[in-house]
Amino acid sequence: MSSNMKKWAAEFIGTFWLTFGGCGSAVLAAAFPGVGIGLLGVSFAFGLTVVTGAYALGPISGGHFNPAVSVGLMMGGRFKASELPGYIIAQVLGAIAAGAVLYVIATGKPGADIGGFATNGFGEHSPGGYSMMAALVAEVVLTAIFVIVILGATAKKAAGGFAGMAIGLCLTLIHLISIPVTNTSVNPARSTGVALFGPSIAMSQLWFFWVMPIVGAIIGALIYKLFLADDNE
Repeated sequence: MSSNMKKWAAEFIGTFWLTFGGCGSAVLAAAFPGVGIGLLGVSFAFGLTVVTGAYALGPISGGHFNPAVSVGLMMGGRFKASELPGYIIAQVLGAIAAGAVLYVIATGKPGADIGGFATNGFGEHSPGGYSMMAALVAEVVLTAIFVIVILGATAKKAAGGFAGMAIGLCLTLIHLISIPVTNTSVNPARSTGVALFGPSIAMSQLWFFWVMPIVGAIIGALIYKLFLADDNE
């Protein structure tokens, strides 16, 4: 198998795992009577998918699992623009596959109600009823911070071997902050994977969860390059 095919396979599997693990915890475990993992449990589920995926698949593809992260790394000079289309296609396909598998499981009992199916939204589709402006600020700022953490944690001078942990914990914190606002995207692929199987309003708002995370990623990369990066990076 060619090097590119291995990278695409790793990004497909990693994004599948992130979407299935994170959204699956919200759709299945959080809704199961007596389990009650709640916001904290779902937040940690997303973080754990990144930690496990980063250490298992990161050596192959870099462990992006997110189109916004790929764009941010490209803007930060850590990723070739020529590789971007292949990564994004693999990530989106992985997320869609995860959404499909999760849908089959979630509807596999009589009277199944998938609810919002862990989709992202603002206004009437926001878990807490937050406005489009609030959602915009949350997604842009949190994605920017996420990219700054990724660039910093993977810098040459960073402590070796701890990048996956730092990035996973960052994503956990991001979810703790923004689940009430948008149900947390910061990842266009994750948003797409479940929107295709969720309520129609999720598809009508999906454009937002492509644009805002990518804008945030670009801002984060520029901040890191201008103010934080080592001259030798």
